[in-house]
Amino acid sequence: KGVQGANGTKMRQLQFMGIVCTAILFVVYRTTTYQHQQTKMEGSLHPFDTVEETYEASEELKYLPHGIVQARSDLELRPLWLTSSLTLKVERQSHRNLLAISAGIKQKENVDTIVQKFFSENFTVILFHYDCNVDGWQDLDWSNKAIHIVAHNQTKWWFAKRFLHPDVVSIYDYIFIWDEDLGVENFHPGRYLKIMKSEGLEISQPALDPDLSEVHHRITIRKRKKKVHRRIYETRGSVKCSDASKGPPCTGWVEGMAPVFSRSAWRCTWNLIQNDLVHGWGLDMKLGYCAQGDRTMKVGVIDAEFIVHQGVQTLGGSNARHVYKDDSHEESMQVQRRSAAAVDVRSERMRMHVGYFLSVWFYLQSLILQIRRQSTSELQIFKQRWEKAAKEDKNWVDPYRQTRTQTRYF
Repeated sequence: KGVQGANGTKMRQLQFMGIVCTAILFVVYRTTTYQHQQTKMEGSLHPFDTVEETYEASEELKYLPHGIVQARSDLELRPLWLTSSLTLKVERQSHRNLLAISAGIKQKENVDTIVQKFFSENFTVILFHYDCNVDGWQDLDWSNKAIHIVAHNQTKWWFAKRFLHPDVVSIYDYIFIWDEDLGVENFHPGRYLKIMKSEGLEISQPALDPDLSEVHHRITIRKRKKKVHRRIYETRGSVKCSDASKGPPCTGWVEGMAPVFSRSAWRCTWNLIQNDLVHGWGLDMKLGYCAQGDRTMKVGVIDAEFIVHQGVQTLGGSNARHVYKDDSHEESMQVQRRSAAAVDVRSERMRMHVGYFLSVWFYLQSLILQIRRQSTSELQIFKQRWEKAAKEDKNWVDPYRQTRTQTRYF
């Protein structure tokens, strides 16, 4: 009986172990299946997260186990330590949006107003400091939450090409690449994106208040009775804009001062930006090719949420001040006071101040002229590169071939 009892106990233990092993195998199977489904779902939501394995890339990565390769990154700040609750909070934040502004300290107040609106809508914010002044922003409440990148006297497109690679910003649904001189009193980022999504726009911009803005192109002017417009109608001038118009300047176009891109449109646009043509002239005319479809439908100006384009000339802020600073000014004034007692000091001061400001004004004008010449030169180079690429790519078919006349005019 003792032997039978011992055998019975062993049988029950074996049965129990079998049940436990079966349960563990079931849990492992379900977990593996769930992870596979989750990965598949993420792949469909973020089609650009996978690595395109060319021969060269596979050679570079061949010594790494495949599962350790991270195909993308992001611009989210990571604390040095995390509690478990913070870890969960960070992991759950997804489908965020990005605001990138090229900013100088002279526009601090205006940029502060813009950024506060975007932070309230859970945006990631990155400031490109072209004047190298980062310390001047530290007193703002949101400064430590933003990402600051510094490069002396560089343009918005220079920064974007180097720091907004599609694989780095692929977690963001929409990317705002904005100038610093925009008034946002009548603009709300959350409502704007709802309209952009509902209208199926891949590239857009807020309309401009025509009474307060510096307007360069009629298509950007706000239509007071509309939520969105995708074209303009023009009966005057050498170019007639009608329902039959298929391209810029009549339709399928936004300006470069406040564009907004979907994730897919930005991946295309980033590749379109030229590494050495930093002013971006001509880029706006080709953005419609990145609209992920018919640009007359996928590109538009949103009227319901509009802005003011202040048209501030930014030429490098702090650098300009250093150029005009005259260290010998006070010394010169003291010498004149001692050696010319009979001279009317007030008149002399006025004359010197006028001369100083005239010299500053003339320098600024010459600098603006140089920038405009470089921009114009870059525009011609961009056009030549486009034409050369289109000619050499035998498999490429221009979907907007019929609008060349309008494009050439514009």
